[in-house]
Amino acid sequence: MSEPFVVRPRGAPSSVPGAVAPARRRVLPDHPALASLRPHLADPDVTDVFVNGGGALFIDRGRGAERVPGWAATEAEVRELAVTLIGLGGRHLDDLAPLVDVRWEHGARVHAVLPPVAVGGAVISIRLPSTRRLDLDALGRQGMFDAATGAVLERFVADRENVLVSGATGTGKTTMLAAMLGRVPAAERIVTIEDVAELAIDHPHHVRLESRQPNLEGAGAVGLARLVREALRMRPDRLVVGECRGEEVRELLSALNTGHDGGAGTIHAGGMDDVPARLEALGALAGLDDRALARQVASAVGAVVHLARGADGIRRVAAIARPVITRDRLEMAERT
Repeated sequence: MSEPFVVRPRGAPSSVPGAVAPARRRVLPDHPALASLRPHLADPDVTDVFVNGGGALFIDRGRGAERVPGWAATEAEVRELAVTLIGLGGRHLDDLAPLVDVRWEHGARVHAVLPPVAVGGAVISIRLPSTRRLDLDALGRQGMFDAATGAVLERFVADRENVLVSGATGTGKTTMLAAMLGRVPAAERIVTIEDVAELAIDHPHHVRLESRQPNLEGAGAVGLARLVREALRMRPDRLVVGECRGEEVRELLSALNTGHDGGAGTIHAGGMDDVPARLEALGALAGLDDRALARQVASAVGAVVHLARGADGIRRVAAIARPVITRDRLEMAERT
């Protein structure tokens, strides 16, 4: 890898080579149920905390899940903990609603599953927000990309390219997207749409929309597709869907094809070659056949940035491509 990428706005002070953004204190709910988890939840290096029904606690510091020695809880205690943690997010977890996902006030995302859906006992998964808001400079210094790739990413933002960031779970898609959006000029209005609001952007004009799940009576749901349509009435300069995972892909592509340049989103894909199949699957959920989906994507999306996590734990830009149509099917062609 060549020299690290460093670019600063005009008038910004020089940064120290190799420096990273200072960690901020992670804000957590003030509840006694968190006592046994708090040291790990507050650790700025921890990105995920997992509690399994058998009473095992695992944490991830960016190197994969590691078991915490000495931590133990009974099945009943894990269930009670799960119910309490979900309650802190304003929702109810019980036998009628055994799978629930919530976001705590300051960004942590909590997912819990009760038996018998979770066969071995209640399972809790907590995704923690980063305590460091990383910009493109910092990501370059950490080895996510080199200077040439960094310049390409900067150009995408400046040229108002519509960009998809792809990658597997934990490869840094949200972090990359937030860093790119942090380069958007201050005079532009960014509207982000997410299942759970995770995009933290250093920008003065950022409007965040979050989907809502139905209540116990099955009413009150607000899905991503509707939020995309509503966002178009908010005069966004940059329309962003945090993660495309369903029919909202049709609404996003339609918006990007009708003059909403500079938009973005993320999708799950194991490799760049998997991106067309993933988009086709999403298109099918939205009622688009492969041919229609290919034409929509090739017209709307200027670049796909794929991220991968190496055996050393470092997240890197693995490839940059542009969507093309070959024999009426969507493919990815290398782009620089």
